[in-house]
Amino acid sequence: MKTVFIATLTGFLVGLIFAFLKLPIPAPPAFAGIAGIIGIYLGFKAYEWVIGFFSLG
Repeated sequence: MKTVFIATLTGFLVGLIFAFLKLPIPAPPAFAGIAGIIGIYLGFKAYEWVIGFFSLG
């Protein structure tokens, strides 16, 4: 849980800095960004599952 808090805090601070400097946000649009992150996580977990499945034999 500590890692999630630190990641959220870091993202928040980066967002504040970019807004202060009047730069475009360094992320895709909200829903597309969230969907991309979920896709990356699911792909990573699927790879672990497939490797684990084939190494059990």
